[in-house]
Amino acid sequence: MNFASVVFLAFAMSTDAFAAAVGKGAALHKPRFSEALKTGLIFGVIEGITPLVGWGLGLAAAPYVEAWDHWIAFVLLCALGLLMIKNGYSISEEPEAKRTKHSFWLLAVTGFATSIDAMVVGVGLAFLDVDIVPIAIAIGLATLFMVTLGVMMGRVLGAVAGRWAEVLGGFILIGIGTLILVEHLSAVA
Repeated sequence: MNFASVVFLAFAMSTDAFAAAVGKGAALHKPRFSEALKTGLIFGVIEGITPLVGWGLGLAAAPYVEAWDHWIAFVLLCALGLLMIKNGYSISEEPEAKRTKHSFWLLAVTGFATSIDAMVVGVGLAFLDVDIVPIAIAIGLATLFMVTLGVMMGRVLGAVAGRWAEVLGGFILIGIGTLILVEHLSAVA
């Protein structure tokens, strides 16, 4: 996987966390940078760990599915991308009362919920010959940046921008899945 693919993947993985962060920022009364950074750190650490877990699970299964690895990565990334697009178009009807900060556990649970996609990507990457550590670090750092930015932008942009970021991330994942499949099929041909 080349550097540009890693960067695109990292930012695609962080778009759902960005969307959640915009929502969290919109729910806060004038969020401070320290609150945004704390949220970014929690999300970033979780988002950086989950692809490692997924990769480990994928490695355990790799010998059994080696002939179809590129198709599995393609299907997983496309399915995840479609889910992100669907979620981006969904309308949330949960009004939250304005508060000054979120609890650690609420942020951790939200961070984990938005990192399931990174775990699935980790599973898919186990079927490819890639070094997962730099990818996991890139995903964690991109998430730290995007979530911190998302919280600070939240009160200005509201939930609308967060939804569109998730839709964009879904299209990026579909593009990466397609690129993996095309690269493999062209190498075989």
